[in-house]
Amino acid sequence: MSEPPTSRPPTRVAATPADKPAEKSAVRQPPDKRGLFERLVEFLSPGPDSTDELMATLADAEQRELIAPESRVMLEGVLRMAEMSAGDVMVAAPRMDLLDIDAPYDELLASVIETGHSRFPAYEGQRDNVIGILMAKDLLKLQRSPDLSLRTLLRPAVFVPESKGLNELLRDFRANRNHLAMVIDEFGNTAGLITIEDVLEEIVGEIEDEFDEDATAAENGIYTLADGSHRVAGDTDISAVNEVFGTSLPEEDFDTIGGLIAHELGHVPRRGEAAEAGGLQFQVMLTRGGAVRWFKVARQPPAAQDAD
Repeated sequence: MSEPPTSRPPTRVAATPADKPAEKSAVRQPPDKRGLFERLVEFLSPGPDSTDELMATLADAEQRELIAPESRVMLEGVLRMAEMSAGDVMVAAPRMDLLDIDAPYDELLASVIETGHSRFPAYEGQRDNVIGILMAKDLLKLQRSPDLSLRTLLRPAVFVPESKGLNELLRDFRANRNHLAMVIDEFGNTAGLITIEDVLEEIVGEIEDEFDEDATAAENGIYTLADGSHRVAGDTDISAVNEVFGTSLPEEDFDTIGGLIAHELGHVPRRGEAAEAGGLQFQVMLTRGGAVRWFKVARQPPAAQDAD
């Protein structure tokens, strides 16, 4: 006779040592709550692999109204700034406005009024020998105390190499509560200067003041300065420049004075650069987005015009 089937559960086989580590290494993954469409989009459209692709992504986001145009401009400015150095945006040494520490008070005051800056590198002997930074407002202290030594009003000058990144420089400006730094080249010579405003304008664009608003209000974009020179907007029509200055600059190939000067220089103008055209000297004061915002324009001396 055969035995009746047993009701006991089958005996479990003990796990081998090789099986135990596999059980311990198993980690429960959280469920992927994304839909099939979202996962498919991520698979077909991976993230940007370069700065140019990221720029294109930002432009696309603006077109789809995901971000405002102002936000895109600032984000692009941050990306560009991360790849720039102090040497890229500095005011070159020949274009710097400096004060001679041994100059008479009236001469110093006239220089401050003419240029309109709030901070000036002060030098002794040669222009390359910067000994400190003078605040324009500190000159008022000499009016109340004429016997006060100007040297005691100087603040320490900060020196940075040309290769210093703008993002790192901005961090230093904020940490040290400093607004101006002298830029030196690889040989230790003064290459130029840079301000915190120069760095910020790479992100937010030109920072205009009340004077800029007055110039913008001019019908032809040309504003007369106290020293007899002029401030001319880069997008001013060449015809307007010819009318105001009595010149005969060519109007056939270019519409704006900024386009003409860029052609004369042969590259995108940088702040501090100068070019001559039609008996006028055009010095770049401010740039934005690769275009000149403002020129300082003065007539060339007669000897220089004859030499041309």
